[in-house]
Amino acid sequence: MTPLAEIIAVRIRATGPITLADYMEICLLHPRYGYYATRDPFGVQGDFTTAPEIHQMFGELCGLALAQAWMDQGSPAPFTLAEIGPGRGTLMADMLRAIRKAPGMGEAVEVALIEASPHLRQIQRDRLGAVAHLDTVEELPEKPLFLMANEFFDALPIRQYQRIPDGWCERMVGLADEGLRLGLGPVVQLPRDGQPGDVVEECPAAPAIVEGIARRIAGHGGAAIFVDYGGWNGYGDTFQALRNHAPEDPLACPGEADLTAHVDFAPLAAAAIRAGAVASRPIHQGDWLLSLGAAQRAERLAAAGDGGAMAALRRLTHPDEMGHLFKAMAIWPKGAPPVPGFDALRLHADHA
Repeated sequence: MTPLAEIIAVRIRATGPITLADYMEICLLHPRYGYYATRDPFGVQGDFTTAPEIHQMFGELCGLALAQAWMDQGSPAPFTLAEIGPGRGTLMADMLRAIRKAPGMGEAVEVALIEASPHLRQIQRDRLGAVAHLDTVEELPEKPLFLMANEFFDALPIRQYQRIPDGWCERMVGLADEGLRLGLGPVVQLPRDGQPGDVVEECPAAPAIVEGIARRIAGHGGAAIFVDYGGWNGYGDTFQALRNHAPEDPLACPGEADLTAHVDFAPLAAAAIRAGAVASRPIHQGDWLLSLGAAQRAERLAAAGDGGAMAALRRLTHPDEMGHLFKAMAIWPKGAPPVPGFDALRLHADHA
């Protein structure tokens, strides 16, 4: 067992099986042995590669989309440019370079990074210099907010429920002779239909985070863009672990692998609408980037000698690569033009 597996086993012996959400939180954020507390997981030398690490054009296009939204809303100053889960700071660095092309935007920007890992905070400071680090979205200033979240929501702890003939049972992490294992808890009531064997997932933290972001945007102006892999009101077990760029059993090595699950965008959109903002439907990442001019940007970079630009374009936008697996969704204030590349979702708060 890993050191963290022993800690989890001691807890289970003392108090009984734990939820999948508790398991994920311990594995990812334990202050000594947690995955994000102990390592830089990004890139070829890590466990996975995110879009900003593939090529600069991803961050540049995200920054230009937010810059257009800023200009469409009258170029408010000062404003907060924020990122949740900013990794190495690569995306923020590329966005900052892009937004400085908008007259006055570079002078008006105040950067805020929402990051839980002390290890990653130091990497971000080394890359970006003096930036404000926050623990939660509730600490964001009450001012115009332009925010980006790329592959953030997929790492939030989830709860899973499996349908049996009598109803839904929560899937719990318990102990077996060979180590940790999944089992079923008591029957609970869920407002979902299903057939025996069906699995549904809930992410308790995600709607509250989106609601806090959307409340600021509805009240003070701004926009937010969320990019992640997932769907809309989905079913199925999407809980997964990734280590050295390959999948593995999520219970095998607690603290040594990245744990994620697909994002359900439906409750995120509903939370934004409840908070008084407008939400888009989620669209394919590839379609969104191409609508922003990704192909033209890649061609210009290739003509200037960037030998990896066209391969990066394919990886980011092609349906067989990241283009369809990843989705993008945006929120903005009522009465403001949509964020570039998005259309408003027709969903009312009373149906959210």
